[in-house]
Amino acid sequence: MIEHYRREISVAAAILLVAAVLAVLAPQFFTLENQTDLLLNNMPVLIVALGMTLIILTGHIDISVGSQFAICGVAAGVISKAGLPSPAVCIAVCLLGAVLGGMNGSLVAYFRLPSIVVTLAAMVALRDALRWSTEGAWIQDLPPGFQWFGLSQTGSQLVTFAAAGILVICAHWSTRNLAAGRAVYATGSNPDAARLVGFDPRHIVFGVFTATGALTGFAAFLNAARFNQIPSNAGIGLELQVIAAVVVGGTAITGGRGTVPGTVLGVVLLGIIGPALTFLGVSAYWEKAIQGAIILAAVAIDSIRLRTGRNAGNIAAQSA
Repeated sequence: MIEHYRREISVAAAILLVAAVLAVLAPQFFTLENQTDLLLNNMPVLIVALGMTLIILTGHIDISVGSQFAICGVAAGVISKAGLPSPAVCIAVCLLGAVLGGMNGSLVAYFRLPSIVVTLAAMVALRDALRWSTEGAWIQDLPPGFQWFGLSQTGSQLVTFAAAGILVICAHWSTRNLAAGRAVYATGSNPDAARLVGFDPRHIVFGVFTATGALTGFAAFLNAARFNQIPSNAGIGLELQVIAAVVVGGTAITGGRGTVPGTVLGVVLLGIIGPALTFLGVSAYWEKAIQGAIILAAVAIDSIRLRTGRNAGNIAAQSA
């Protein structure tokens, strides 16, 4: 069991090490206000990362989630100004995200186009289309019932935390106990073998892209409700944060291996680096360099582990 969660344990140990350093050198980092802001700022990354975990588990990638996030956020503001209540806005935005994700998924799954090419094109096209339609203007004069979901600020934060927690639990349970979860792993490990046992990899790939789009829409809705205006340039760099968190959390970039708890730990580790540097008095310019080093280390470890596994398999086959 410990061997199976070796990467997750390593990431958890790194988080504890950073926390120990901060506890000694910058104990003010652990104030309730700072921790609340840290959680809220990283909540969109966490929710989108749950979907990205599924996509990468199938051996694909989606770098258009940042553009989808921006469109869904703007759509949430426009729909709320039309007079719809928050629950209806949430449903509409999730459906919009599912459509955007499904468009990518259909091209990847049924037309067999490379996911990196499809989503790169989508990232640029969606971002430029949003910039053209809004002319760069932010969505302002939002109705009072939209901000904080019509609740108090504390109440809205509790709703956000509860929603994210439920999603994490459901994602983890589903990937471990449902046939759909096993199909995702099977598709990423060996599509031909998955097909032989009754799974259609095309439907699985389409499904995970669609689900990720819906989660992106939900994350955009939760994020938009925190403010009294919605920027049209939101989500820039979100795709890199999400993919980095998933990879650092132990999901193999080649697919077939990874866990939801690992993704959560990856989000936490990468999310605290920037604020930690600020509290330690280190230049924020080091944040990207440190994140990049962590990502490179994670990919290198995966590569070494894969090569070691192949060599061990070859030795066993020769011995037999």
